[in-house]
Amino acid sequence: MIDRVRAVPWWARALLGLAVGAAGGMAFMVGSWALTIGCVAALSMLVLPAPSWWQAALTGFCFGLTQYLLGVTWLSVIFVEALFGLAALEACFSALLAVLLRWSGRTPWWPPLAAGCWLAVEYAFSHFPFEGFPWLRLGYLSVDSPLAGLLPLVGVPGATFALALAGQFVAWAVLVGDGPTQWVRGLAGVVAVLCTGLLGLLVPAGAETGSVSVGYVQGNAPGGGIYGLGEARTITRNHVAETQRLAGRIESGELPRPDFVVWPENGTDMDPFADAQTNALVKQAVAAVGVPVLIGTITDGPGVDERQTAAIVWDPATGAQARYDKRNLVPFGEWVPLRSILEPLFPVVRYVGAQSVPGTGPGVLPIDLGERVVTVGDLICYEVAYDATVHDTVRAGAQLSVVQSSNAMYVGTGQVAQQFRITRARAAELRRDILVVTTTGTSGLIRPDGSVAFTLPEFEAASGVVELPLRSGLTPAVLVSGWLELAGIAVTVLGLAVVLWRRRGDTAGAQPAQGHHSGRVRQNGQSEANQETQ
Repeated sequence: MIDRVRAVPWWARALLGLAVGAAGGMAFMVGSWALTIGCVAALSMLVLPAPSWWQAALTGFCFGLTQYLLGVTWLSVIFVEALFGLAALEACFSALLAVLLRWSGRTPWWPPLAAGCWLAVEYAFSHFPFEGFPWLRLGYLSVDSPLAGLLPLVGVPGATFALALAGQFVAWAVLVGDGPTQWVRGLAGVVAVLCTGLLGLLVPAGAETGSVSVGYVQGNAPGGGIYGLGEARTITRNHVAETQRLAGRIESGELPRPDFVVWPENGTDMDPFADAQTNALVKQAVAAVGVPVLIGTITDGPGVDERQTAAIVWDPATGAQARYDKRNLVPFGEWVPLRSILEPLFPVVRYVGAQSVPGTGPGVLPIDLGERVVTVGDLICYEVAYDATVHDTVRAGAQLSVVQSSNAMYVGTGQVAQQFRITRARAAELRRDILVVTTTGTSGLIRPDGSVAFTLPEFEAASGVVELPLRSGLTPAVLVSGWLELAGIAVTVLGLAVVLWRRRGDTAGAQPAQGHHSGRVRQNGQSEANQETQ
């Protein structure tokens, strides 16, 4: 099999990379962990026997290009240029991954080393450039797989490593298999990896320390593209109207009276401190329910032509209280990187509006309920993709987790389901219930194991009240997953360094690479020094 794959022309290898990447993008769209394992295996089978590093890089670039063009195709409803630019940028990380995978194949223990390469490259594109774009991470798909139990133990990075390792065992069985025995060993490796998810049974949900009754309001919006929120104050009026309907159902006895109510991100589209009409509408809604409302809003400042996406606790008696400013902002959605350079070249980016400024502190908001104070851990939309931001909420003492989101621009695309899946992975990682409240859907409640208690329909105004437990305690993932991720990357770098050192030693001694049927990818009897020159 190795010789056959090695003999594939470079252009055919690149076309296969495009096909595998497209399948990988579809896996993220539909949430298929099994297809993802297959795509991970297929990429390794293409690049490990590649005759040269540049063929591996080209194949990886093609893989990443179609993976992102399909996986985040929803970005095109905002800016088509941004979609292609992002796909090209992220494809460069996939090219790097392919080169590292080929490099890792020069050792008998390449399956775990190759999985470590996935971990390292995911870390890179999740942090760089511009704070990264951690949207298409393998670990998010684990929530619907047997590996979901790893999430509270080793977090999303650990789940990424496990999924990647399962894929490498498949590739190992195909590439170096010389009979049924090798296939059985490869299958056994995949099954062993998947069974590690059973360890999650050892991590219970956070200890309950009481409960709180929470109202939620999905006010609905026109939806679709950059004008998804509609005319000025439309979204605000919609949420006021649905809050008043909720208040009516409470007064009639149809629903219990909540302790507080949650609006989504962009529940108001204008600054309630600067715009008198918006201020009056917010006060009207809060007065109707008679309890604090956690509103999502946009505020002007702190500088000229700047803005912030904020969550503000609005008390019916004392007005605005605690505030949290969104830390992780969507590039080309909330702010424009290198704006002074890009705006003259692409005038369409002006539609982003004022440049958003990120907050700095964790999303933890105390809500005074009179006889007690409840601490809410708040994540605003895109922030669910960032490990540190998520973990900081519970580290800072959150008793209850909510996600405020504005998906109005992306209704009818795969973005909505992708974000909800990521949030489900976070619930399993924290072992906490998460209440999701969005402008147009999908709002809902996620249980501590990542399963879904209920969801609200898209394109409809809806509201309700739910009793939620207050929880304490931190999972192992919150405590150590970040350190384990860095340790895994360090071991991977060390392993690759050993491979390089051994290759140089072989080259200096003019030793041909013999290959190992038991694990190392054979190179058709040629020396590795000769491989690099082709």
